[in-house]
Amino acid sequence: MKESVENPLHLKSVNHISLVCTSVVKSINFYQNVLGFFPIRRPGSFDFDGAWLFGYGIGIHLLQAEDPNGIPRKKEINPKDNHISFQCESMVAVEKKLEEMEIEYVRATVEEGGIKVDQLFFHDPDGFMIEICNCDSLPVIPLAGDMVRSCSRVNLQMLQHRQIHQIVKQDSTKIQNAIV
Repeated sequence: MKESVENPLHLKSVNHISLVCTSVVKSINFYQNVLGFFPIRRPGSFDFDGAWLFGYGIGIHLLQAEDPNGIPRKKEINPKDNHISFQCESMVAVEKKLEEMEIEYVRATVEEGGIKVDQLFFHDPDGFMIEICNCDSLPVIPLAGDMVRSCSRVNLQMLQHRQIHQIVKQDSTKIQNAIV
């Protein structure tokens, strides 16, 4: 059996992200009421405090810190720090909601080939960075190979459709050149 070069471990998707918290209760409140995750059942065999939440196809596993005072908390919002990113439908709505909730954030913009992506960065209660963006308009172009992908399924379908037309056009040209 030949191993897949593109997917050597045969991965399917992101399952969950685990975060150590100073207060599981505060973190549940944040991930549920700010980001829209919902609590799900956690295996009863765990002998430590925590909670599982689910939303947008991924899980957030919250783990109660054994020493809550020993967790370093980041104060400065730095877009170049570790973070998890979520796409949104409306950056205006997100920014308005963050202001209503009095959540401090930093705004950034990325531009590539005339496409602008807006980003908002903020912290969860323990200083873990969250990014909200409208990055579905930015194509993901692999460094190797010809397949073009996008953060958005709609953009992916459009790009694949365009790519198929380019391949058909190239094949037609090759056939025409072979005939001549």
